[in-house]
Amino acid sequence: MTGPSRAPGHVLSPTDAPGLVLSPTASVGRNVVFGAHVVIHDHVIIGDDCTIQDGAVLGKPPSLSRRSTAERGDLPPLVLEDGAVVCAHAIVFAGSHVGARSIIGDQAHVRERATIGPDTVVGRASGVDNDVSVGARVRIQSQVYVTAYSVVEDDVFLGPCAMTTNDDTMARLAPGTPMRGATLRRACRVGGGAVLLPGVEIGEEAFVAAGAVVTSDVPARKVVMGVPARVVRDVPDEDLLEHWS
Repeated sequence: MTGPSRAPGHVLSPTDAPGLVLSPTASVGRNVVFGAHVVIHDHVIIGDDCTIQDGAVLGKPPSLSRRSTAERGDLPPLVLEDGAVVCAHAIVFAGSHVGARSIIGDQAHVRERATIGPDTVVGRASGVDNDVSVGARVRIQSQVYVTAYSVVEDDVFLGPCAMTTNDDTMARLAPGTPMRGATLRRACRVGGGAVLLPGVEIGEEAFVAAGAVVTSDVPARKVVMGVPARVVRDVPDEDLLEHWS
């Protein structure tokens, strides 16, 4: 990479930010705003009206350890759809996809083969690991960790410092044993500091209280709390998403 340089669809001007490193194989749409010291790696595709803030890195290739379970080989281009915002010092890896008007917060990272749906927010210093699917209108607050192989459906809320996990052996998995991320169904809510153990499913419109440790599946429309988390009541009708949309 050399930079700054021209990419299809983008004409550099004196108003471009200092320190911009823009691969000549990147594609940049109309009305894209770059902050200072941005790095755009090879083959990144940036849609119209995107904002890339100071120090952000787009299209970073992953560095995998010998023991990593992540898939190896060539990755498709990173795609940012129209109106996406990548905030200061965030890193979005090659092979991921960020939906229209979504925001990747300061210091957040989105790993390879992760998909972020439209109108979703990934909060400051949060991590979305490899092979994660995040739906539309999801709210991921600050310092949340979404572990590899998790599924987060539309309209989910994840409170600050919530954590998902995918390996209950802590690096003692037998060869060939898949890791199991969490599954968060539509419009469920997970409170701050909650921990979800590998493979658990949080049902549609369920509510996980702050600080809960979820060791088993949570049925739809149930409220759970405690360590380990237990069902304490139903989610009332007036709290359902249909009354808040």
